[in-house]
Amino acid sequence: MNVALGIRREDKNEWERRVPLTPDQVGSLIRDHGLSVIVQPSELRVFPDDAYREAGALVQEDLSPCRIVLGVKEMPASLFRPGTLYVFFSHTIKGQSYNMPMLRALMGAGAHLMDYERIVDSAGRRLVLFGRYAGLAGMIESLHALGRRLAWEGCDPGLNPFLSVQQPYRYETLENALGRLKEEAAAALEKSGVPESLGPVVIGVLGYGNVARGALEILDSCFPVRRWKPRDLLSGAVADASRRMLHVVVFGEKDTVRRSDGGSFDLQDYYAHPEKYRPALAPYLPHLTVLINAIYWDPRYPVLVTAENLREVYAHPKAKLQVIGDITCDIEGSIAVTRKATSPSDPCYVYDVETDGLLDGMEGGRGPVIMAVDNLPCEFPREASEDFGKALMPFLPELCRLDLNDPGAPAALPDPLKPALIVHRGELTPDYAYLKPFLA
Repeated sequence: MNVALGIRREDKNEWERRVPLTPDQVGSLIRDHGLSVIVQPSELRVFPDDAYREAGALVQEDLSPCRIVLGVKEMPASLFRPGTLYVFFSHTIKGQSYNMPMLRALMGAGAHLMDYERIVDSAGRRLVLFGRYAGLAGMIESLHALGRRLAWEGCDPGLNPFLSVQQPYRYETLENALGRLKEEAAAALEKSGVPESLGPVVIGVLGYGNVARGALEILDSCFPVRRWKPRDLLSGAVADASRRMLHVVVFGEKDTVRRSDGGSFDLQDYYAHPEKYRPALAPYLPHLTVLINAIYWDPRYPVLVTAENLREVYAHPKAKLQVIGDITCDIEGSIAVTRKATSPSDPCYVYDVETDGLLDGMEGGRGPVIMAVDNLPCEFPREASEDFGKALMPFLPELCRLDLNDPGAPAALPDPLKPALIVHRGELTPDYAYLKPFLA
């Protein structure tokens, strides 16, 4: 039996209900392209097993007949078979130590690995991603945290419009979430505003990619918003602005770093030589109520928010900064006090500037609440899966027709898929040879 495609059951945690393809999309592959599909059974998946059966898929545990296996998160070594292509978010391209055993096992099995993160267009833009949903859910989680933190600080419920904001997974759908945010939180903000002691609610967003756009979509779709430039924070122009709307500042790289030698900022130079640059976000932090982190980061780049930065912010008795929504969620990365990832069941902790410690939850301590959920798209599993599968579908018929065991197969891949092939026939492809030292 030569089955083209398999879909693995996700089992990383109770929140991982996403799928790479919906039943309708599987049905299209079977009906329109003559492909065979096996789906592992799951009681957790957002789409029930029967929906895949009705679409024409075979639902069974054994995926060994499949030439290609799709998943979302990391896969266990016991799954890997010689000559099979595994497609998932492998979290290996930075040399992540926790996934090197998995990568070694896949290579040892003589299998192939393709990573969604590296399916890109000619300009290097990602094509198959959950980023928008990370931004959508991350912004809602951060507003939820703001409401709870203000309540703990004694804010009058009548002047805390964010108290009505729920965690994303508690809304029936994304559409329901947007409607209720507009009808409840936004309406309360316009009617009563926030306390004078808090001042205008200022939300800073780091980044301008898919994740940041998702975060901003929540604000622009639901709330009265005014946009400002970063320099407006330092001039004091925002300080006396309306307390009945949200004030939004988007930070690009030129706003968050400076050349160490005092030279002018150049984006391409920053990408090529980040060691020449130092962080420059600290002066803006005292003027923000919420900071949303939605950038790409790796250890070559400056740390943008340090513990010392936050101690300086909270040296003021009425510090404004309440929440850091670290959607990027690199542990001890661009936000140094993001020291552990969280889940929707316990999404936040407080960084206490006085003890340099963490307090689980949104109460206590002196310092900002850190929202560090690392699987945010799971909070909108249905919509996130539908959009993800829609982006992936155009590549699958051709991919399924290729014999990946042919030595020349990588050259025959569609152009967007070529950079995504990390392992071919058990060996790192040339673009990923740099991972060899991490595997030693």
